[in-house]
Amino acid sequence: MAFKRKGQLEKLEKKVFLATATMHGDELKYIKEAYDTNWMTTVGKNIDEVERIASEKLGCGYAVGLSSGTAALHMAVKLAGEELYGKPKVGHGALEGRKAFCTDMTFDASVNPIVYEGGEPVFIDTEYDTWNMDPEALKKAFEIYPEVKLVMLANLYGTPAKLREIKDICDSHGAILIEDAAESFGATYKGVQTGTFGKYNCISFNGNKIITGSSGGLLITDSRYAAEKVRKWSTQSREAAPWYQHEELGYNYRMSNVIAGVIRGQLPFLEEHIAQKKAIYERYKEGFKDLPVAMNPYDPDTCEPNFWLSCMIVDKDAMCRQVRSDKEALYISETGKSCPTEILDAILSVNAEGRPIWKPMHMQPIYRLNAFITRDGDGRARSNAYIDGGVNDVGADIFDRGLCLPSDNKMTAEEQKIVIEVVRACFE
Repeated sequence: MAFKRKGQLEKLEKKVFLATATMHGDELKYIKEAYDTNWMTTVGKNIDEVERIASEKLGCGYAVGLSSGTAALHMAVKLAGEELYGKPKVGHGALEGRKAFCTDMTFDASVNPIVYEGGEPVFIDTEYDTWNMDPEALKKAFEIYPEVKLVMLANLYGTPAKLREIKDICDSHGAILIEDAAESFGATYKGVQTGTFGKYNCISFNGNKIITGSSGGLLITDSRYAAEKVRKWSTQSREAAPWYQHEELGYNYRMSNVIAGVIRGQLPFLEEHIAQKKAIYERYKEGFKDLPVAMNPYDPDTCEPNFWLSCMIVDKDAMCRQVRSDKEALYISETGKSCPTEILDAILSVNAEGRPIWKPMHMQPIYRLNAFITRDGDGRARSNAYIDGGVNDVGADIFDRGLCLPSDNKMTAEEQKIVIEVVRACFE
């Protein structure tokens, strides 16, 4: 049903988006440099500088520029698979027939590379503390599947997971950790940059990320061998020969020097973007302080998010009736109550853009038969939504009650005030 205004709500003059790129000017300079020097391919100074600056910011040994964050994740999985199980035959994946533990509440790009390499994702439930992988559920998963040696962890919405705890669990089981820091570039956990806790780690520069090139990503590692291997794989695995010689499977995954020019111009503004995003989060938190809602959580004693997206969750007893199918949602408006579907409709009605929380992977049609592990579960595959008093499916509960708010760092305080007022009106 369409949102019916509760009183007269002011409409935004121009659309406020969820998150878009914020340009500063030097991006054009570096793109022009690529044009003027005729380095329009997958080599050039822009790529070299992006790799150098990023590795210095993160405090890591090597950064390899790739065409996307997904490409970086794929290369990370391939590296881990070959290290664990040896080089596969051509036509077979590096994880052929083997399971890997994955964050459940995330974008499917965090999970699909496991399947690209022939693996079987096993989904680990979410915790309320960070909205990320639950360390207790991960412990449970290792009890059920002790043979698993690969964990793919994503940091959701710019907030770090309990990275040290999860890494310690992985180490105790001899498992390789891959950290998907696509959404958390610039965030820190216990004073250490995200994107450096795994053996192989990934950053995204997609068009809506806190630093963008419109596309692009980085494979982050302290292993020189791994960095060199990914450079080779990502340029179609061409051998050092005077002709095109290929001895292993390759990919067209290298970053463009033109795209790298945009990223190079953006990188000096990372801290400024984080400060702007944090101010947006704090204004929402203040504006909603007397509503039956909470912002996406973090522990200031252990981490500093990059606040990429500001999200909120409605208290259980303040939820109006909401039903979702795979592609549609319905709700019944109730006085003093609301739900994500109503709030998103209301935000849209004033010319702003929100979004539902990532739908957990175990609820996705493609992965509904995969195992899903909760801290109190038995490891059986299940596709049910959250059942109060039943299996503690935290991810499904957050998906049911949560949403992403407009978080564009070009949104003014006055525009944000209108968004805040429309959310407040939903609970009248």
